[in-house]
Amino acid sequence: MAAVRSWRTAFLTLRDETLTSPPSIPQLVQSLVFSQSHSSFISAAPDLPAHEVTSDLLFLLQLVANASQFQQDLIPTFSNTCHLIHDVSRRASLHMNSSSWTLLLDSFGKMMDSFLAKATSNVALYKPVLECLETLRYIVSENQRKCSLSDDIQLVNFLIHVMGRSHLDLISLYRPSGNQKSAVEMGKKLPRYGSFWEVQTVAFTILGEVYSRTGSSFPVEMWQSTIQVLRKMMDLLASKNLVVEDIVMSRFYASLLHSLHLVLMDPKGSISEHVSSFVASLRMFFVYGLTSGPQLKCAALSCREKEFGSLSLKLTSEEPKRTNNTPYRPPHFRKKESLTMRQAKAQDPQSSSDHDSSMVDVTSSDSDYSDNDGSLKDINGSQFSKVRVSAIVCVQDLCQADPKSFTSQWTMLLPTNDVLQPRKFDATLMASLLFDPYLKARIASASALSVMMDGPTTVFLQVAEYKESTKCGSFMALSSSLGLILMQLHTGILYLIQHETNSRLLVLVFKILMLLISCTPYSRMPGELLLNVILSLQARIEAGFPFKSDQTGLQVAAISCLTAALSVSPSIQVKEMILEEASTGFVEAVKKSGVLFSLLQHSARLSNPAICFEALQALRAVSHNYPDLMLVCWGQISAIVHKFLRECTVEVPTKTWKEQAGNTVVFVGEKIVTAAIKVLDECLRAISGFRGTEDPSDEIFLNTPFTSDCIRTKKVSSAPSYGSQSLEDTKEERNTCPSGIEQWAETIVKHMPIILWHTSAMVRTASVTCFAGITSSVFFTLTMEKQDFVVSSLISAAKHDKVPSVRSAACRAIGVVSCFQKTSESAEILGKFIHAVEVNTRDPVVSVRIPASWALANICDSLRHFVDDFPSKQSTDSEIEWAQLVELLTDCALHLTQDGDKIKSNAVRALGNLARFVRYTSSSCVHNKPVANTEFSAICNNVTLLPTRSDLNAFDGGAINSSYPASLKDLHWLERMVQAFISCVTTGNVKVLSCIVGFLENIKFNLVQAYKFFEC
Repeated sequence: MAAVRSWRTAFLTLRDETLTSPPSIPQLVQSLVFSQSHSSFISAAPDLPAHEVTSDLLFLLQLVANASQFQQDLIPTFSNTCHLIHDVSRRASLHMNSSSWTLLLDSFGKMMDSFLAKATSNVALYKPVLECLETLRYIVSENQRKCSLSDDIQLVNFLIHVMGRSHLDLISLYRPSGNQKSAVEMGKKLPRYGSFWEVQTVAFTILGEVYSRTGSSFPVEMWQSTIQVLRKMMDLLASKNLVVEDIVMSRFYASLLHSLHLVLMDPKGSISEHVSSFVASLRMFFVYGLTSGPQLKCAALSCREKEFGSLSLKLTSEEPKRTNNTPYRPPHFRKKESLTMRQAKAQDPQSSSDHDSSMVDVTSSDSDYSDNDGSLKDINGSQFSKVRVSAIVCVQDLCQADPKSFTSQWTMLLPTNDVLQPRKFDATLMASLLFDPYLKARIASASALSVMMDGPTTVFLQVAEYKESTKCGSFMALSSSLGLILMQLHTGILYLIQHETNSRLLVLVFKILMLLISCTPYSRMPGELLLNVILSLQARIEAGFPFKSDQTGLQVAAISCLTAALSVSPSIQVKEMILEEASTGFVEAVKKSGVLFSLLQHSARLSNPAICFEALQALRAVSHNYPDLMLVCWGQISAIVHKFLRECTVEVPTKTWKEQAGNTVVFVGEKIVTAAIKVLDECLRAISGFRGTEDPSDEIFLNTPFTSDCIRTKKVSSAPSYGSQSLEDTKEERNTCPSGIEQWAETIVKHMPIILWHTSAMVRTASVTCFAGITSSVFFTLTMEKQDFVVSSLISAAKHDKVPSVRSAACRAIGVVSCFQKTSESAEILGKFIHAVEVNTRDPVVSVRIPASWALANICDSLRHFVDDFPSKQSTDSEIEWAQLVELLTDCALHLTQDGDKIKSNAVRALGNLARFVRYTSSSCVHNKPVANTEFSAICNNVTLLPTRSDLNAFDGGAINSSYPASLKDLHWLERMVQAFISCVTTGNVKVLSCIVGFLENIKFNLVQAYKFFEC
């Protein structure tokens, strides 16, 4: 109680004395407050009410700060005041509000300005500055839940002001002289100015803590000011070469880089003007702490391992081992003992403040001294590694904040030669990934590389090309530099895939390789590069990951990368490799562990669904890019699919998606069956010569009156590339058996009856999609029974399946089959197709209406070709049937012109095809009234018959065939068609507008042919 009495007496007397004519403030404060025993005086703080302690300290602080114009004799008073508030704040909570917080910052600001103005000549003045900052940090940590946004903004402005003053001190303290030329020589001055760097450490630590708490709410101007302060500090470090391997400096670097990371995480403006400067400064820290002997030894030994062909990178993938012989102490006990020592020192009144300021640990955590980071003797190496990690993380943040500007920094951060040769000062991300002795730094490098490879890099790297460098130091184009960088990235990543042993890092390495494959223009790189990637992955897949807990995950990642490599544009070297493998036969290839047959083996591993699924994806990529190779392995693929259908069907229940959400086994079974069917589909397309569908809009200009008689140079065997064929082509196709007929027949008999009526919608969708890959030659070589099976299956799926995805796939397949030449000759088949498609054009799901409208346009296109090529085959009865179908198509297409752009474009294309051949038979347009506001109003009353192309040819020969396949009695169709056209003109969709061009050309062709007919 004596201490409490002394406290209250001192502050009550101080208040009373200041109300009267006060003596000198320093003398008054010294006699009443600072003359007492410091330890006994501050011991009263915990026993007093918090609001009383806060009020008394703020009164003292304001009184001292507002003293006469910072005279020389006020410096001791300022120091004692800061010391008192610092020690009290650590023993008692101070209750702060917005007004008291403002008062505290203003008073501290005045005193710190006084200290910093004289600190360059008296470095002891940095100690009270440090105490002020630590006091602020303690108060913020105690009251952070009560701090408002305005309080945090004031604090950041205060810190920016302090950092600005510190920049001037830094320039003054480290002014270059004749004997200060290197970082080593600079380091000799650090003990003298260690307190300056501790001030900077705490300041940047507080800045980072504030930004991590409320940085997302700060105004843009404050964020920009913070970026400017951080850049100025980084530039000063780079210009002064102040990268010194010291424990005090390492803490400062860690706090500076961590605050930079937190500011860059949420960019509020452009940083394009800062990217190059930050990258140049951050590169200095990539090798921080690695220039000493032991670290270099690790790099050298790892290089020697590589030269001798070792299968592991033990010295570069493992952390430094403990070298002390002391008994083992678990990490949490070491941490606890360290804290106990600090608390004991803090209780010593003579040394509490001295030690607190020198033991600021702003980046420590419970894992800092874990077994992975070595023993306490290796604390310097651990702290240095944190600096390297923080610098690499900041590089990643810069890339994420402005990926477009960051692309110009590739040549700074990535090597162009000898990636596997460790260098003492090679500050690149690949050097960190390959040779850094600390796992965290290597993982950070891998993460940064994966971010760099993502985003706009895919486009940026397409200019890369590999050229051998002929002159050392000569100018090199950006494309050549990027080509060399990509080569080194492939070399380093493939080396890590073969030798890395850490699972976490391997996952990131596989991710980098996946992105690297997608970004690399292999056609502009050495021909063997893609082949080396595939062979390296295949070798690692075969070797497996026997000593890793996540064997399946790593194997899946490796096969996924192989899938990406096989999905790249076909390579001659890869094709020759797979052909050589296939030529040896299945049994021999299995013994040699070839790529193709290795994938077949893994795809059959139903016991491991994840690996099985990824292997199927890789097989699908091979089928798509190397179709000539699929015939040799058809038997194995068909057997695998049949095995899955036989063994996995029972795994798929009839529950809803929500009910089976937690049943992973069921989901995997369904997923694998679907993937297997997609492989089967791709294989069938490859064997039968499927080359993809053409967009009918490509033929718009070939259908115009001026080019309709031209020979089509483009010929694709798959639908919907309907085209006229010569008699020689027809005879040739009849005399040859098309490839794929046996495989399709086997599929229809063996697989389709099981999968078309599967309980899983995913499986049914994939099975129906297979029919969209059938070719005309294969379809009409099948027996009539199999043709009827295909047609009936498509119609049944389109009309009766309850799942939208299945109906969508069925409409797509109908759009393909309906364009086959012989299909359009059958009014019965086309009628069924038209009715099935018409139902789906009114489906509420847009993903169904899009393929339905596409199929509708293809049917109309097929009818248009059929009318031109086969008009004489129609009888009077069939003419009525055709007219009804055409009328249904017209109404359906007109209805679809009111839908979205994707559907509208197909609807306009359908109307254009109909307008080319459909006639109307009245002497007037619409109830004897011309169509208003159109160019057709002046001529439509005179048109009574629209002949076919063959009608005109027959007329020239003296034999006119007057029968016509379609005639619309309802004359509203032309008016509705033109009105639909006018409504579509206003759309901005390019595809719709291109279809409108075709529509106009067909209308024009229709009318011109009619005039020619009647003039004749």
